[in-house]
Amino acid sequence: MSEYVFYTQTEDKTKRLAEKLSLLLRPGDVITLEGDLGAGKTTFTKGLGAGLGVTRTINSPTFTIVKEYMGEIPLYHMDVYRLEGSEEDIGFDEYFHGDGITVIEWASFIEEYLPGKRLDIVIKREGEASRTIYLHPKGDYFESICKELYR
Repeated sequence: MSEYVFYTQTEDKTKRLAEKLSLLLRPGDVITLEGDLGAGKTTFTKGLGAGLGVTRTINSPTFTIVKEYMGEIPLYHMDVYRLEGSEEDIGFDEYFHGDGITVIEWASFIEEYLPGKRLDIVIKREGEASRTIYLHPKGDYFESICKELYR
């Protein structure tokens, strides 16, 4: 499995990286985000949303599990932290194979429901605003997206 590593020094640069990624995505794509609390998962999602034309404020869906944002392509933002150990399937397939981009925070908690082809992203906090962002593509399609983003 390949790994692509990006370093950002500010919140804006993290958002810009995500925005650049969003321009390479298409409906039905699934992105997973892992990282400690405060690592920048929601910040990254805000950048994706900006690139997809979302105008509403994006914030963490911690208490609702899924938030839907309309843009040029819909953005489905999930935080599945509260589903740890749960057998509940909230209709993941409808999102994963739907008309939008699905972003899942804490995706390791629903590993058995995730599609095999996806882009796994891990964000590590390196300082106040500095982040190391690791992209792990699953499948040739996401590999090509990462190569394009890395240029």
